[in-house]
Amino acid sequence: MIEINNITKKYSKDTVLDVLKLDIPDGQTFGLVGNNGAGKTTLFSCLLDLVKPTTGKITNNGVDVKESEEWKKFTTAFLDESFLIGYLLPEEYFYFIGELRGLRKKQIDDFLLKFEEFFNGEIIGKKKYLRDLSKGNQKKAGIVAALIGDPKVVVLDEPFANLDPSTQIRLKQIIKELSSSGTTVLVSSHDLQDVTEVCKRIVLLEKGKVINDINTSNKTLSELESYFKS
Repeated sequence: MIEINNITKKYSKDTVLDVLKLDIPDGQTFGLVGNNGAGKTTLFSCLLDLVKPTTGKITNNGVDVKESEEWKKFTTAFLDESFLIGYLLPEEYFYFIGELRGLRKKQIDDFLLKFEEFFNGEIIGKKKYLRDLSKGNQKKAGIVAALIGDPKVVVLDEPFANLDPSTQIRLKQIIKELSSSGTTVLVSSHDLQDVTEVCKRIVLLEKGKVINDINTSNKTLSELESYFKS
């Protein structure tokens, strides 16, 4: 379980994040929505110890993320292209990540076979460096790399952006399969329809604060659309 307690982040006098308490149970698909500047990426960055919160504590399966790196053994993420190594070919990048997680090349090759449709013939064997791929294909590579090694927790920031409709559909299926296998998946998105389709629970952030915490139902999309129209 991920436990977020009294997390704030301040830059000078501006408070960009102020979350009193959030508990995310194992195996939940958790969605985070909000306008630009709502604090979504900041919250994920605090969870991944990329940004130090001003106050508060986050534990990931009992591990304080500020005090220990043990959580990195079972947690992966793709937030943006900075997570990639641009001068590597996609295959080289996958092998590198696999080696970090104790996997052999053959294991990675077998793993990648599951994503042939998701890659749509645009990633593997193209002799193009990651930096030269389109934004959408960089995202495909980053997401799949985050799934190497059977992580318990996967964090994805705006995973549907820059993807064509076919790839979005395939990604939704991948996320649903992760959830059904017991993986905790955290997703932030501006796309309300996509996030309501894949997430069992959605938290709405506005100016760093939790405005609503919703167990997804067939009414959730219209509720969220009504909020953002007002």
